[in-house]
Amino acid sequence: MDKSVLVASEGLTAGLGFSLMIGFGLLFLILAFIIKHGLIKSTHDFIISNRKVGLGFGVGAVISVWTWAMAVMMSSAMTYQWGLSGLFWFVVPNGFAIMAMVPLARILRRKMPEGYTISQFAHTRFGGSKAASIVVTIAMIFGILLETLINIKGTSVVMSTVFPIDWQTVVILTVVVVMTYVFFGGLWTSVMTGTFNTWMITTPAAIVVVAVYAHISGGATAVFEAVRAADPTNLSVFEADAAAGFGITLAFGLLAAVVADQTFWQKVWAVRKEQVTRTFLWGGALFYPIPICLGMLGLAGLAFGLTPEELGGDIVAVGPYMVSHIGLPLILILTYVLVILAACYSTIDGAASALSSIIAIDIVKRFATGTREKTLFYITRFGMILGGVISGIIVLSGVDFTTLVLTTYALKTSILLPLILAIVWRRTNTAGFVLGIVLAIVIGMPLRHLYGEMVGTFSILAISAGIVVIAGLFSREEFDMDKLLEAHKDELAHKAT
Repeated sequence: MDKSVLVASEGLTAGLGFSLMIGFGLLFLILAFIIKHGLIKSTHDFIISNRKVGLGFGVGAVISVWTWAMAVMMSSAMTYQWGLSGLFWFVVPNGFAIMAMVPLARILRRKMPEGYTISQFAHTRFGGSKAASIVVTIAMIFGILLETLINIKGTSVVMSTVFPIDWQTVVILTVVVVMTYVFFGGLWTSVMTGTFNTWMITTPAAIVVVAVYAHISGGATAVFEAVRAADPTNLSVFEADAAAGFGITLAFGLLAAVVADQTFWQKVWAVRKEQVTRTFLWGGALFYPIPICLGMLGLAGLAFGLTPEELGGDIVAVGPYMVSHIGLPLILILTYVLVILAACYSTIDGAASALSSIIAIDIVKRFATGTREKTLFYITRFGMILGGVISGIIVLSGVDFTTLVLTTYALKTSILLPLILAIVWRRTNTAGFVLGIVLAIVIGMPLRHLYGEMVGTFSILAISAGIVVIAGLFSREEFDMDKLLEAHKDELAHKAT
């Protein structure tokens, strides 16, 4: 296929790009003010939505925080790099990871109905162990920061590819816009804007992708023929190279990204108790069409023979490049940009909201128990802002998108099995839990650097789980999960004023 037809569309000015970013933020800021005056009366409301999130908003919120920059951009990138096998390995574990939360969520919502954070669970589960709770708290904060900066990075890639805007300017503006509206509404804002963003991501994205293929001479048939002519394996779904190159690592990383992420545990305790199971099942199932649809942009880029250099050096730009260079009407290009902004903004505000719960419960209330409600409220809010600023600074260092994603998942994998075992296996003890996580990072991450993703991932899993199991087998200690019920009272709800 002749790539000379790929020309930047006219009318994509910097002013238009800034207007989209700021306008979207202003819309959510207005919504945040409405929510603040109607629903936010205390820290409890701010970080847990008074545990009144229903099925509709719950599903929308789960999909929106999971449909982050990785889902809408890396799906295209992996298809571009590996063909249909890349799309397969990217898509299949994604929805399953959400649904895999169901059994764990059911246990903790039943045994710890008034919980707030997974670090709070670890603190109680391991007898008030500071080591266990600190390790989990640090892991959750680090994961949230990485999640935030990935989406800031995703926004900068899209806006600088589609519009003549410096990517560093986009980074700064994204932090300012999202942190401004999240500051006022907390989890309620995240839930409601997330549900709105879910609608923004789904149908409009499908319309744009169909339009891209309609603008290619010969349509989908021509694309598949060109891809087959370049390399027939690109149309094979089960290529071993894709599995070894990123698929298996990503599968465990995705599972860890959900199970070891306070963003999702916050939803577990915020959604109405009777709706938790259906929220995560429907959230996982309804997520699937999104990466499948947007991944097809990567196949189009592959058909045209685009090189990474033509995409600015980062292959996640293949989606926005195709949309802005294939000759689509301006309105469809802007629609695509709004889809990406919706995905990135909703995940950033979801991560900020999760960070607020950690700050309130695992830091302030644990180490400064006498903190007054009003003071706690403001500490929680400004802590979110600090997290956004730190993430923005890291993105400004220039690290590439794919490296960010895979590094994030490798680190989260270290806590995956110890956390699952702590929930389902009574003999998991403090020493095994803490050492399993720490040694998995200390030993597994260097192995990943030296021998690649596959060796690194399985080393991290084996070390983390092996130490927990060995320590448990050598100890007669057993934990009664019913103690979680005795240990926890919803302090913020009782003390809210």
